[in-house]
Amino acid sequence: MESIPVRLIRMAAVVVALATAPLFAPLAAQGDTALSPTYGRTPPAYRGIAIDARMAEDFVLRPGSLARLSGKPGETGDTVRIAAVFERKADPAEVARREYRIRTHLDHLQGLLGLDDRVDRFAVGVPDGVPVDSAVARINHVAFGFRAHKSADVAVQSSRTFRVVERFHRAIGLITVVASAVFLLCLLLLSVEERRRDIAALRLMGIAQGTIIRSIVIEAAVVSVIGSVIGAGIGWVSSLIVNAHFQQVYRTPLLFALLTPEIFAFATLTSLVLGIGAGAAAAWRLVRTPPLTLLGR
Repeated sequence: MESIPVRLIRMAAVVVALATAPLFAPLAAQGDTALSPTYGRTPPAYRGIAIDARMAEDFVLRPGSLARLSGKPGETGDTVRIAAVFERKADPAEVARREYRIRTHLDHLQGLLGLDDRVDRFAVGVPDGVPVDSAVARINHVAFGFRAHKSADVAVQSSRTFRVVERFHRAIGLITVVASAVFLLCLLLLSVEERRRDIAALRLMGIAQGTIIRSIVIEAAVVSVIGSVIGAGIGWVSSLIVNAHFQQVYRTPLLFALLTPEIFAFATLTSLVLGIGAGAAAAWRLVRTPPLTLLGR
């Protein structure tokens, strides 16, 4: 079932962002003793709300705590009871926001804001088998004062920034691979060049050129695989450090760095191909040189 957000708001519970502390202040606990003027009276029933874990941590709140909630700063507002504490989802669009969130019933929210039967956004579910495009067109045809959009279109519109970041990361990755390939080729050329006398001796002993090339290529492949494993280990440890730091800074379960099996497989395969190619090029360059020339005669 796909939903059509018509300026999305859930009818069961509403998410409200509270950016300022005066709107939401914990009430001091008062003991109900025999000397208290409220002794023996039945406490009033308070509306329950849910708050996010960030607000609960900053204001030292927990389920059962009392607080005062108002629609505008400076107003007395209503006394509410914390019914639940929820964790915010790992949404990249909200990771840098410092605002708080609560969830309250729709009628309670309307009373706080002084609104009657008015919403900003709400979602409409479309049953399976019903074309979403036709439902959107029908709603936009009969409705007045708002416009319907498909949830997929809203997601694409809101994720444009992340698409730009993804392309930027791909460009950086491509540049890194090209630079690594050039560095690996130069390194293998220097390594094979230092063993030119050994290769010349093997040639004079009658060892075939193909055998020498295969040995150098196998060595380059082994070095590439070992380097990939070491690099993956360094990347895994680095991702743990990055995630631990930024998750604490932004207080979110979002993963900022991730090493997946697909990334490891791609890196290993790329390193293996580049290593074999560089080793073959370096070996072919030396075996084509006469043995006496390699010995300096």
